[in-house]
Amino acid sequence: MSETAWTTAPTHPDRPEATALLEEYFEEMVRRYHGRPVRPGEVAAAMADDPSDDLAAPTGILLVAHLDGRPAGCAGLRYRPGWAELTRVYVRPAHRGHGGGAVLLAAVAERARAAGVDRIRLDTRGDLVEARALYARHGYREIPAYNDGLYAEHWFEKVLS
Repeated sequence: MSETAWTTAPTHPDRPEATALLEEYFEEMVRRYHGRPVRPGEVAAAMADDPSDDLAAPTGILLVAHLDGRPAGCAGLRYRPGWAELTRVYVRPAHRGHGGGAVLLAAVAERARAAGVDRIRLDTRGDLVEARALYARHGYREIPAYNDGLYAEHWFEKVLS
């Protein structure tokens, strides 16, 4: 698999391919946080606690990454005055290590610039070491807390040029 096989496209969070990716994202977040298999209803509860409906125009965007035409990952932006918040960055396990995270980060930065945004911020958990490394490799710098999210332990920002 090569990076050139990746494409991204905006997708409404309610579309079946987006819903499947978001459910997988939340399943992994719940499983990793608790260190055990997901229990019935936990993913639905997590999705209800943090809905993705603001990842649709005009408040945001959800990008779905495709590898060789098949949905393989996603990333969302929530627009704020003067900046955007990166969220829901996910690449299916079978496709990790093949450039999908980099493609998604580049695509959200392009969309943010086009929307007149000059910086992207995000929060993440301490156990998501791979995500933190990905963000650092792509120009995100750790910053002081900008929110008090229940699961936020690290905050990052990238200033767009």
